[in-house]
Amino acid sequence: MKNGQIVGAVLGTILKVVVAAVLIVGIYKVSMTAYDYGFRIFGEPPVSEGEGRLITVTVPEGKSVMEIGELLVSVGLIRDAKLFYIQEMVSAYKDELKPGIYELSTSMTAEEMMAIMAEEPEDEENE
Repeated sequence: MKNGQIVGAVLGTILKVVVAAVLIVGIYKVSMTAYDYGFRIFGEPPVSEGEGRLITVTVPEGKSVMEIGELLVSVGLIRDAKLFYIQEMVSAYKDELKPGIYELSTSMTAEEMMAIMAEEPEDEENE
């Protein structure tokens, strides 16, 4: 065997090992992220523990679930709008969120907020 062939074989082997290592690390990171996100769909804790802080939220007519999630993130009620979107898709409140004015708390889970937003809002004119 010539020296060039030996060097080429060694470099080829090193390249294959490096590519395999990068793939393994990439697959590990993607799978851990997917597991974490999957766990959070059903087990995301409220933004704050204890009593929390009441926040009035107005959900206008025609808002998508993602836009509602972004609204809730902007006022500090949830951490992730995409996660809220997925939680709504797999919840009992799928396609049930209604426009209105809601009193929500930072101590509520996304599921609890969806339960409130799925109810018929109280008609303020009849009070």
